[in-house]
Amino acid sequence: MADDKDQQQTTNTVEEPLDLIRLSLDEYIYVKMRNDRELQGRLHAYEQHLNMILGDVEETVSPIEIDEETYEEIYKSTKRNILILLSREMVLY
Repeated sequence: MADDKDQQQTTNTVEEPLDLIRLSLDEYIYVKMRNDRELQGRLHAYEQHLNMILGDVEETVSPIEIDEETYEEIYKSTKRNILILLSREMVLY
């Protein structure tokens, strides 16, 4: 019985960055990507290079454009839903 507690305790500890991702399996996560992209979805799988498979994803793309006359920043946001997504090189927040 003590072995079960020790094993459960070691599986829930965070010793390396990938341990945090392992603990997030089957949870909804927020991912900030390059090129003004953000993803929110359920983490199904990952590997050491941070390639991930997400399900029930909402992707938000928010490019910033500059108005040529006033030089003001114009924010446009586009959202779409994706059933399943394989994404590479993510940065987690």
